[in-house]
Amino acid sequence: MYTLSIQKSFVAQHYLIGGDFGPENELHSHPYRIDLRLTGNRLNEHGYLVDIDEVKSVLSDTVAIFQDTTLNDLPEFRDLNPSLEHFARIFCEKIASALETETLEEISVRLWEDESTWAEYTQSL
Repeated sequence: MYTLSIQKSFVAQHYLIGGDFGPENELHSHPYRIDLRLTGNRLNEHGYLVDIDEVKSVLSDTVAIFQDTTLNDLPEFRDLNPSLEHFARIFCEKIASALETETLEEISVRLWEDESTWAEYTQSL
């Protein structure tokens, strides 16, 4: 199985809802880091799992949706607590819908909200 990984960092804000989460109930920022992993068993005719320039472009476009925003205000989070887990899933689904996935079998997003805390969502294709 081949794996290609790309990382990118960005800052976004949110506040948690629906429970007593202490300071997390107040608007605050996180220095998110996305670790995008693409896997598949075969390469394309050029010897690539996927066009890395396309992946970088899709990743940058997806980060731009969330960067410097308040997640709670975005339609993707309507009626959702903007937890790290929901964010990882939403990010993964956006990447999957925008990439050419002919040779890909899985897309995983590991989303870090600080140096020690992450959530991951994997989508099979």
